[in-house]
Amino acid sequence: MEISLGQWLLILFLVVVPLLYEWSATFKYFCKMGFYNGYILFLAILVIPVCALRGRNVENMKVIRSMLLHVKYLYGIKIDVRGTESFNIKEPYVVVSNHQSSLDLLGMMEVLPDRCVPIAKKELMYMGTVGLACWLGGIIFINRKKTDDAISVMSEAAQTMLREDVRVWVFPEGTRNHSGSMLPFKRGAFHLAVQAQVPVIPIVMSSYRDFYSKKERRFTTGRCTVQVLPPMATRGLSADDVPALTDRVRQAMLVAFEGLSGELGAPQ
Repeated sequence: MEISLGQWLLILFLVVVPLLYEWSATFKYFCKMGFYNGYILFLAILVIPVCALRGRNVENMKVIRSMLLHVKYLYGIKIDVRGTESFNIKEPYVVVSNHQSSLDLLGMMEVLPDRCVPIAKKELMYMGTVGLACWLGGIIFINRKKTDDAISVMSEAAQTMLREDVRVWVFPEGTRNHSGSMLPFKRGAFHLAVQAQVPVIPIVMSSYRDFYSKKERRFTTGRCTVQVLPPMATRGLSADDVPALTDRVRQAMLVAFEGLSGELGAPQ
């Protein structure tokens, strides 16, 4: 029985790929990240018909969250959560969190409060099935390149928070940070909180260096701790107080980040 070229290539593929996956950390990294992104796209396809029954609605975030909670198990990532009692306040609030990579989605879904939607860059809306799922979940999109548009969206978000009892999740660093610390915070989230006169609740995700490094092309199993810090009040504050509020929140988050990462033995 002759084996065709195609069959030889298939056999070679089935032999070589598992070996590369076991022997090459870089190959394993790209495989795992490729599957992660592809799987999120696939889950979005499953979510869309369910969410479409409600239309664009913040309650759809519960459906999206339930679809994503299991992903951490596929990657062997254990997530410990602390401080969720800080969510026990009967008013809208602004959540601010550090931003390390696309894996932040796992920590976010672990602690996402009811009626809470992220603020995301507008480009996400055009990412196929993921963009549509995000739109149906009520995610607020801003154009970071146009300051006037971003300010207008933030102003509308403040009104929506108060009118519809919605919480908002913001990554104040503005972009993913792989440095093992925190970038300076942009002030939009804090202007939003002061404008709406609602508390800021900081959330800190410990360093992923225990199991993930984009620079080193490393992605293994590991642990992450998500700490919800006590709310910081904004009632009575004005726009002039925003810089000090921003600095105070960032400092509290940085101290928590270094402490949590130190507990896990992540290099600083």
